[in-house]
Amino acid sequence: MAKGNNKTATAVKPAQAGKPAPAGKREAKPSKDERPAAKAGRNDKPAAAGKPAPAGNPAAAAAPAPTTVGAKVELGKDQLREMYALLLKCRQVDERARLLFRQGKFKGNFYSAVGQEATHVGTLYGCRKSDWIGPSHRDMVAAVVKGVPVRRIIAQLFACVDSPDRGKSTPAHFGDAEYNIIIPSSTIAAQWQLVTGVAFGLKMKGKDDVCFAYCGDGATSTGAWHEAVNFASIHKLACVYVVQNNLWAESVPLRLQSVAKDLADKAVGYGMPGVVVDGNDLLAVYRVAQEAIRRARAGEGPTLIEAKTYRWYGHSEIDPAKYRPKEEVEAWKKKDPIPRFESYLRERGLFTDEWKKKLEADIKAEIDDAVAFAEKSPYPDVEEVAHHIYAED
Repeated sequence: MAKGNNKTATAVKPAQAGKPAPAGKREAKPSKDERPAAKAGRNDKPAAAGKPAPAGNPAAAAAPAPTTVGAKVELGKDQLREMYALLLKCRQVDERARLLFRQGKFKGNFYSAVGQEATHVGTLYGCRKSDWIGPSHRDMVAAVVKGVPVRRIIAQLFACVDSPDRGKSTPAHFGDAEYNIIIPSSTIAAQWQLVTGVAFGLKMKGKDDVCFAYCGDGATSTGAWHEAVNFASIHKLACVYVVQNNLWAESVPLRLQSVAKDLADKAVGYGMPGVVVDGNDLLAVYRVAQEAIRRARAGEGPTLIEAKTYRWYGHSEIDPAKYRPKEEVEAWKKKDPIPRFESYLRERGLFTDEWKKKLEADIKAEIDDAVAFAEKSPYPDVEEVAHHIYAED
């Protein structure tokens, strides 16, 4: 888990940390160096935007007040550099996993999140170890931000006995009980229901830990997704729901699964704030997430964050993704969150090429060590299948 982020520093302000958005407006005005702005709560207005809620529709009439996306959040120089290091580490761990799969080092499949790293770092940076994560099959690198050693992550890919799950799960279904990361299910959006259940239990115990759940745009069309957000809203659970809208549900384009321009608009029906943010703008994601976390810990209920982003590669490593126009892929690669944040740091004297080279070398050494560790670790004995099934194990 990244350290120090819970402190407020005044040395450097993040992009988009401006004044609170005026009530009733849907756009937060960017400051001079912001690129581009996060959109203020998509359910700022009840029912149809700009029109009063129809009579006899109590759910629409009770829509929450506008979400203040412009809340001031400040970060120190060391924190900004640490966030960059995490972006780079997520990218390198993911790219190595892709390579290991193509080398036949582990079985199953792999679902890369390259291009989407800012959605993980921006939402999880500075979270508590006691907070919970419900990742999807594409969110392995969320574990990197939570502070899980790379050895444990690579060991899970290899399904060896030293894996946190003792070799029981398919690759890219990373979970780690020690770090409160729930093992994903192959059932789309199931992790949202699990996280919601955990949040309900935490509320019953009087704890203020936050539960983060991740999914792609396609998951918002499933019943499990809607059941989770409905339950969380009714009980004001401490959930931060993150939809990584990368425009494609495997090979199905967004236009064929939803008529909503912004998926965050779906929050209106459940009486919770819905926020749209540029998912490739690290500090914009961080700022929006901090407000959602504040609400959650204060007992104000869940928030739905739609991060507009893009996966560079196919749905999985066996998907060539020929259904996507090359022009679309190249256009999104130019929005890569890593060089984008590099520019931000460089403008403030916080980035040098020498520093980046050292970071890359240190991360590579850590990954090399993790791979060597996993290659030496044996598969579990067959008797292991009956162990660690119940809590007492």
